[in-house]
This record gives sequence, structure tokens and C-alpha cells, in this order.
Amino acid sequence: VQVDGTIQAPADPSQIKAADQWVKFLYIDHLTLSGKGVFDGQGATAYKQAQPAAAWSGKKGNVKILMNLGFMFVNNSMITGVTSKDSKNFHVMVLGCNNITFDGFTVTAPADSPNTDGIHMGRSTDVKILNTNIGTGDDCVSLGDGSRKITVQGVKCGPGHGISVGSLGRYTTEDNVEGVTVKNCTLTSTQNGVRIKTWPDAPGTITVSDIHFEDITMNNVLNPIIIDQEYCPWNACNKK
Repeated sequence: VQVDGTIQAPADPSQIKAADQWVKFLYIDHLTLSGKGVFDGQGATAYKQAQPAAAWSGKKGNVKILMNLGFMFVNNSMITGVTSKDSKNFHVMVLGCNNITFDGFTVTAPADSPNTDGIHMGRSTDVKILNTNIGTGDDCVSLGDGSRKITVQGVKCGPGHGISVGSLGRYTTEDNVEGVTVKNCTLTSTQNGVRIKTWPDAPGTITVSDIHFEDITMNNVLNPIIIDQEYCPWNACNKK
């Protein structure tokens, strides 16, 4: 799939119903998504309307706040050259994928855009994020449960909340995270640098292991290295 123009989501979130992303790739082997194109989520209206806690829940009232791109059960695939812009929610969701690479990918959104994680993944193995520029309002890269053999290399992050493992441990159904390398990355004017975050009073009993952070450059980063075992945004949890 080659995209060289700009594809725009509806500015009004209520125009797309019963979906989590407005562009999805499902159950594909050997996908290549390339070009100079832009997936424009037109999130400005949603940013103004959304309270952070509402954006974080993925809903405003009964209306879902859509992510830009979804890759579900996509294997042996490459995303290169294209840009995700102003997503209303996460820019990219990677779920149940194996051997998927983002190379020369771009994410852009304002620093104050709520819950606009750049690339979020879960239940996926051998995900590579290479030579990618991510500037957004939340985590540049976030790793959910079941993330294995993950490489984040040559990524420029900022603005944003850094490169995060988690949040984890909130549910009993979660799977271990193992084999993560974050290397040769530069973070500029971000809230956090490299972060591992788990919920307090959480029922999950998973492990996070074999994590490597190497050759990370941080410029004007508030919390360069943070391991937070009482992650509790907007006090929406039990801290016991």
C-alpha cells in the first residue's frame, strides 16, 4: 500500500462508530505500507473538548476517541516513510503482530494533546522501531503486556512523555514483557526519559525482564530514568 497524499479523518469523532482506529490493517502477512503520505487524524477539536481523564479512557461520553492506525495480527511487515499526524487518541496500535518494522516513520502532534501515544504495542513479538521521529502529547513509544523481542533504535522523541514499558499489572490476564532494547535514541524536552510503570494494588503477577537501555541522549528531560510502581494517573486507582 503506497500513500503519497493526505488522508483525513472526520474532525467530528462521532462520525465513525464502533471502531477503535479509522485506518486498520488486519490479518495480513507481508504488508508494506510506504510513501510520503500523511494520515491526518484532525484531532484539534477533540483536544479542546477532551479532559485528560476522558481522553485516557478512550471515550468522550458515549463516543469513542479514535486512534489513527491499527495493525492487528500483521506479520513480516514494514511501515516506512509515512506520517501519522494529530491523532485524536493513540497514533498507532500494534496488537498480536510478529516481525513488524517501522523505519523512517513520523509521528507529530502538539505537546498538549492528551493520550496521543506515538506507537503502542501489546501481545507482539519482534517489533522494531527504527530511525523514527516522534513528537506527541504522551509516550513516544509504549509497551503493553506480552511485548517480546522489541527493538527501539535511532528514535528521536520530543515533545512527549518518553519511552515507556507499561503501564502494567492492572489486570490478571496480562502476559510477561521480556527482551526489550532501547538504543541510540535522543529525547528532547520530554516529561520522562526511559520509564517502567506499574499500577499499585494491582492483581497482575507478570514479570518484566531482560530490558536494556543503551546510549540514550537526553536534553531537558524532567525525569530521565524513572521506575514507578505507584503509577496512578488522575488518582484513578487504589494506592494501598
